[in-house]
Amino acid sequence: MRNRVRILVPFLAAGLVAACSGGGGAGAPGSQAPKGADGADGAAPPAADGSLPREQTLYTSGTQWGPPANWNPLREWDFATGTKGLVYETLFLYAPDADTFTPWLAENGEWTGAKEYTLTLRQGITWSDGKPLTADDVVFTFELGKMETVPYHPLWEWLSAVEAVDARTVKFTFTRANYQQWANNLYSRPILPKHLWAGRSEDEVMNGANERPVGTGPYAYHSHDQDRMVWVKRDGWWATKALGKDVKPKYVVDIVNSSNEVAMGLLLQKGLDLSTNFLPGIANLVKGNFGIRTYYPEPPYMMSANTAWLVPNTTKKPLDDPEFRKALAFSVDTKKIVENVYGNLVKAANPTGLLPQWDKYVDRGVVDRLGFSYDPARARKLLADAGYKDTDGDGFVETPSGGEISLKLIVPAGWTDWMEASRVISAGAKAAGIAVEPDFPDYNALVDARNSGRFDLVLNNEKQLANTPWLYYDYLFRTPVRKLQTTVNFARYENEKAWDLAQRLDGVRTDDIDGMKRITSELQRIQLEDMPVIPLWYNGLWSQTSDAVWKNWPSSAPGAPKHAPTVWRNWLEMGGVLMLTELQPVAG
Repeated sequence: MRNRVRILVPFLAAGLVAACSGGGGAGAPGSQAPKGADGADGAAPPAADGSLPREQTLYTSGTQWGPPANWNPLREWDFATGTKGLVYETLFLYAPDADTFTPWLAENGEWTGAKEYTLTLRQGITWSDGKPLTADDVVFTFELGKMETVPYHPLWEWLSAVEAVDARTVKFTFTRANYQQWANNLYSRPILPKHLWAGRSEDEVMNGANERPVGTGPYAYHSHDQDRMVWVKRDGWWATKALGKDVKPKYVVDIVNSSNEVAMGLLLQKGLDLSTNFLPGIANLVKGNFGIRTYYPEPPYMMSANTAWLVPNTTKKPLDDPEFRKALAFSVDTKKIVENVYGNLVKAANPTGLLPQWDKYVDRGVVDRLGFSYDPARARKLLADAGYKDTDGDGFVETPSGGEISLKLIVPAGWTDWMEASRVISAGAKAAGIAVEPDFPDYNALVDARNSGRFDLVLNNEKQLANTPWLYYDYLFRTPVRKLQTTVNFARYENEKAWDLAQRLDGVRTDDIDGMKRITSELQRIQLEDMPVIPLWYNGLWSQTSDAVWKNWPSSAPGAPKHAPTVWRNWLEMGGVLMLTELQPVAG
């Protein structure tokens, strides 16, 4: 796969760029925003040919695979890139590498009682229509969660009340203090303007397109087309006066992807400044004289964003047997996946699966005693000791009762890296005597099978990096298992003790690192003894930057900014917006 992309690159440079960008990246055609669209009236008009001034425009790609369809910040899975982070903002920002919170719309916040949290908003923040941001907006936003279809509805299982003490002060009262979850909510929830959203029905709240977004952030809607979303910098962003921060690009244009190959061509032709696609073979460009950079100049090149697991359906035999699952874990040659499939663009996972940013929580003693690595002989011994024998001489073991074992590993058709990884997993399993056949259904069919439990094995990486490993363990252990598992515990693994520990972890204060370590150590022991999922590798925060128009990108280099170099959904509040304040134009 990596060789194929390298061969394509010269042809892409010649042909695909113009077809996708409408002018080789020099400009972005698109209709003007309708009169009255938030902030658009103050924008510099496009040139006569419809293009935007290149030296003032940041072109990004890698997050949208279809035309922008909504600007609803509650639809965190499909809103137009930048809706949350560039337009709608959160109370705090979170820096994953530093593990620190930065007050943002909030000036400060603290626990003022055993079950009470109080925050104060900054003075002088206004919505882009000129109305002031007040405590009523915060109250209104959180109370929207009482609607069952709003993603943060479960918050109201332990949040009992939210009230405006005065125009800038908000008090939250809880039935129990889930410190870990609450910290996550503080930087995850976009605050909405009550004066524009009040009175909307639940259907409109969740399914409305919200065509003219009014936020507190540094950008406003400019225009959109089938192949792009265009934001324009607006005057009066509160952070310029309050914090001395100013976003540098006047326009941010997110290009809709048609393929990773097209993204590669655009990057080489300076039609993209930031690609957040997975681009195989990018290491060769980083090492060459192409002006393309990644966060690290050497493997793994990217920051880690999520863990890829091999997820067994623990309700199916023989995958209901922890010893069989352990044998499967020892059969996977993750090193081959990292090197041959990804070209070292990813990093092999710790056996716990905890991301590198959570390294301080890894119990080395537990991992040394219970961890796994590629060892086919160990896999075969575990199988034999558990009664799995090759009774018919076909090279594959049968169950202790003599039943045939034939497992299917599903990954989405077209996800070529995962398809290749599944073939490596299948080959390793065969060497250990386990019959695993890769299968490539379309994505929607896979999601249906995964959520309903009609699968044997599936690759999954849906839990992103966050401020707390509690979210990781909530993903692995949450019970009860439902008929449909749509967001967590796709393995359908049930362990009351593990779930109790995960809930206890939620109740530990975020500054009590030792208290968190004690509980995460117990959770790691259960995980590695029972192997409900098999962590394999860390997917990268795909990010390739060009130095042609903008410089001072985040990187591991001394003195460089260390923010997350991305515009992925739900990552702008984890440093992406600060990246835009640190960029510098190359010209001038």
